[in-house]
Amino acid sequence: MSAICRFIHAERANYTISLLCRVTKTARSTYYAWVAGRQAHEKRQQADEVLAHEITVIHLASRGNYGVPRVTAALRRQGRAVNRKRVARLMRERGIAGNSRRTGRRGLTKADTGAAPSPDLVGRDFTAARPGTKIVGDITYIPTAEGWLYLASWLDLATREIIGYSMADHHRAELVVDALDMAAGLGRLEAGCVIHSGRGSEGRTMSP
Repeated sequence: MSAICRFIHAERANYTISLLCRVTKTARSTYYAWVAGRQAHEKRQQADEVLAHEITVIHLASRGNYGVPRVTAALRRQGRAVNRKRVARLMRERGIAGNSRRTGRRGLTKADTGAAPSPDLVGRDFTAARPGTKIVGDITYIPTAEGWLYLASWLDLATREIIGYSMADHHRAELVVDALDMAAGLGRLEAGCVIHSGRGSEGRTMSP
């Protein structure tokens, strides 16, 4: 029946719904019920995409530390009446996990960067009044058949958008720098902006 309803839906621009239902011997109520179910499914998918984006923002702002419980709590503090199981499903589907689950992997350290951590200029204030003035970065670890793939990304705290990213088979300092260069090259950083990362360099002021 689902295949017939899909056929009717595809041909509705060429023929009337009544004719299509009569020819396929399908009740119009059946077709309209299928359409309602399809629309509800698409609406749920869209809502999942919006929530997944918010989860990504919170996870990145936490420097990759937050797992399901803390992400759920952060969403609820923002007024989101979310179910923990739904958050867990979306994080699992997108490979998002807190640091406590990252076994056998390590981030950029003082030895990797060759420099001592900079002063923390962000504190716990993950907000910004204007785009390009305060950004946070993190590295995501992705398992592949050929080993770990590392994704460095920078998020603008004003717009909550990823403004620069870089991928490589290593997690040396240049991975983060390449992602930052992308953001600067696209004109997404203002002079004197604050950049913040939990991977060896807590925060610094930058003049692009």
